[in-house]
Amino acid sequence: MTSRAYLSSLFVLLAACSGEAPNDVDPTEAWSGGAATVFDDGPDAYSRVVPEVTRDDERTFFKGRALFRDPWVTAPASTETRDGLGPLFNARSCEQCHVRDGRGRPPEPDGPMVSMLIRLSIPGGAPEPTYGGQFQPQSVLGVPSEGRATITHTTMTGAYADGTPYSLVVPSYSFEDLGYGPMAPDVEISPRVAPAVYGLGLLEAIPEAAIRALADPDDADGDGISGRANEVWDVRAEAPALGRFGWKAGQPTVEQQSAAAFAGDIGITSSLFTAEECTENQAPCRDAISGGEPELLDVILDNVVGYGRLLAVPARRNVDDERVRRGKALFAEAKCAACHVETFVTGEVDDFPLLGGQTIHPYTDLLLHDMGPELADDRPEALASGTEWRTPALWGIGLLETVNNHTRLMHDGRARSLEEAILWHGGEAAEARETFAAWAVEDREALLAFLRSL
Repeated sequence: MTSRAYLSSLFVLLAACSGEAPNDVDPTEAWSGGAATVFDDGPDAYSRVVPEVTRDDERTFFKGRALFRDPWVTAPASTETRDGLGPLFNARSCEQCHVRDGRGRPPEPDGPMVSMLIRLSIPGGAPEPTYGGQFQPQSVLGVPSEGRATITHTTMTGAYADGTPYSLVVPSYSFEDLGYGPMAPDVEISPRVAPAVYGLGLLEAIPEAAIRALADPDDADGDGISGRANEVWDVRAEAPALGRFGWKAGQPTVEQQSAAAFAGDIGITSSLFTAEECTENQAPCRDAISGGEPELLDVILDNVVGYGRLLAVPARRNVDDERVRRGKALFAEAKCAACHVETFVTGEVDDFPLLGGQTIHPYTDLLLHDMGPELADDRPEALASGTEWRTPALWGIGLLETVNNHTRLMHDGRARSLEEAILWHGGEAAEARETFAAWAVEDREALLAFLRSL
């Protein structure tokens, strides 16, 4: 049976069990990832393998899962293929940041940053001279730590048009116990929580032409939405490429995103990123024992990348619920769908053919949008400006609390709920935010019900 036939027959079975869907509901709307969808709404919803994979692909997936979850150790060690941690690092494993393959969060008060990090640079885009491109608060024995990053909050209040009050927390960041002296006075910082990693193979499979066709950098159609493609450097291809991954679309492929995380987050070199993350001002870091050149074998990187590409997407829920359907209509009415684009069809995928030709519903355009000064980090990344962010995919967002035990959203986790995330939208999305704020409570709740169904 083909994937599409399986999809259709399973929907018929589900409909027979739960009642017929309304005539105006697309019977495949619940299948967020096409044939790469899993019907799991429990704590492991983000961690399932794409259905119907080959035996070889399944082996790649489970090898990659073990490598994604197991911690790295300091070199030298008896586990020669798993040593080389640090010398400076943010986490000991991929899983430590991407818990259950989901989204990170800011730390508890006075707690360490585990699934969140802070990028550093100076005007012009160069890394901060002493601490490099990323603040790394952990270190191996004999190497001083870079220090601690702390977050304080102030409260901003407001009210909906009907008088209902709300409050938002505004984060502020500082550094303490710096191990290598002061930072540059003009340092630029960008705090970022770890993004979810399920569905990456499908996002990578969206044809480049389909993404670029949505770009409107000069707002030629006058709708106030002017998405731009980020242009980044593909290390493997040694050529410019479309950015797709990361909060500012700073990486072009799942492979490069993974290798960059190994280098920056865990301190593990690879064939793509061969140098340790040590600056000229960090002699103990430069003198530390290496775990090999490179420390990450290509076969291990390949398995981790395969794992990321083969993580399935959880299905939508309650697609035929009347309030959810009303919320979806309001989502379009408020022009949220102008950036959070619902549907794409994936192109051919040589390594994993099952991912190709799938009708998927990620709710992203993978483009950069100006989100206004309140969300700005004032730190460019490739073509992305200090106010621009890539539209995050919304599929699976309704299961965040179930999987990750929190509801923190936006690039730095400042939003404590879906409702607050909407209220933080500015810039190109300011009109959508104001539309939401002007609605009656019933309409606001309908939109939130739709988002929770994703």
